[in-house]
Amino acid sequence: MSTTEKVLARIDADAADSLARWMDWLRIPSVSAQPAHAADCRRAAEFVAGQLAEIGFTAEVRDTAGHPCVLAHHPGPGGDAPHLLYYGHYDVQPAEPVELWTHPPFEPTVVEGPHGPRVVARGAVDDKGQVAMWLAAFRAWHAETGTLPCRVTALIEGEEEISSLNFKPFVVAHREELKADIAVISDTGMWDIDTPALSTSLRGIVYMQVDLKAANRDLHSGIYGGSALNPINALATALGRLKDGNGRVQLPGFYDGVRDLSPEQAASWTALGFDEKRVLAGLGLSEPYGETDRTALERVWSRPTCDINGIWGGYQGPGSKTVIASEAGAKVSFRLVPGQDPERVAESFKAFMRANVPADAQLSFQTFGCGAGIEIPTDNRFVTAAAAALQEEYGKPAVMIGCGGSIPVVETLQQELGLATVLMGFGLEDDQVHSPNEKFEVKCFHKGTRSHARLLGKLAGR
Repeated sequence: MSTTEKVLARIDADAADSLARWMDWLRIPSVSAQPAHAADCRRAAEFVAGQLAEIGFTAEVRDTAGHPCVLAHHPGPGGDAPHLLYYGHYDVQPAEPVELWTHPPFEPTVVEGPHGPRVVARGAVDDKGQVAMWLAAFRAWHAETGTLPCRVTALIEGEEEISSLNFKPFVVAHREELKADIAVISDTGMWDIDTPALSTSLRGIVYMQVDLKAANRDLHSGIYGGSALNPINALATALGRLKDGNGRVQLPGFYDGVRDLSPEQAASWTALGFDEKRVLAGLGLSEPYGETDRTALERVWSRPTCDINGIWGGYQGPGSKTVIASEAGAKVSFRLVPGQDPERVAESFKAFMRANVPADAQLSFQTFGCGAGIEIPTDNRFVTAAAAALQEEYGKPAVMIGCGGSIPVVETLQQELGLATVLMGFGLEDDQVHSPNEKFEVKCFHKGTRSHARLLGKLAGR
């Protein structure tokens, strides 16, 4: 039996303990967006630092201008073993609306599903579960060999869900300490529960808030209606002009730099046989929306989008209150693809809104996130090793897919450290990421752990 096979057997034997450690971490409500959970974020960082210290890492909780990071180092076996930088995040999205959860969001619960047991909790898959996989792989290698087969740096941040605003300065300040040969990230998905995948692109994001103010106080809608500017009407009208009837975003210059798919890539995506109707039906929907002249996978993997993520104004309580509110607001996000300039998109949005509201409308803007879309290089030995590890574990080739989401750190590591990234994730389309009843299949967790163990062995020549 090879060393890697012994490690895989150890993972199988220790599966219950790995599940228990993962669930202990999930019980910590590390919601980065809510100040009330600042202490919980630090507690989540201390938890994972302790886990790393148990398996031979020098692990520290490092402060940032916001929530802390965990930075840990393992020397590996020495010699010319590759140096891998593993990245993940311990922070999670808010659980609200809590009343829609079938179990308390921070009391992880194992329930049966179509694919066997699954863990339901906030952060189950995004990203504590996916980090816990490679932690379990490290632990198994350490248990079997007393070390890791590669030199490893682990970097786990606490602000990914709030656009990693303090992460880039941390990376810059610790540039020398973070040097490595490749970054490995599990924060993406598989094609389906039996088909592994490597992600080859990520969309970027511009996420902004726009506030519109008019009169200096709320107004009686009977006395002033028909005379005074209504901020909610004005904001809704302007936002409604962001897209045309064919789903194209109307910001001037928005599509500058956007490239069409190559015929080869289009053919490979078509061959995947994606059933958009089936996916939408599972969401209680029947018709696709977006650019009408693009295929489903093209729209979600290689085309930019614009979405209103929140909108408010006026009276929200029970019963009626007939006022013209003095202000209104909205949160708007743009998912960007490689070739688009995030700063130009943000400025174009501001100019568009100013051009589409009445003269008395006073606009103000906040920017919460601004990152470019990126392409992931696949012509390197690390991606080749990851594909081979996945094929061995699943008995079929990994498919190369795009990712509609954003992982800001990938661009930061590329720009600041010159690091390419292996995006090897194990989430599924029905994991309800960012929604009530987020879950992660135990099968995905276990096979993901084994896949990470195989990857370490392959990169070390085991």
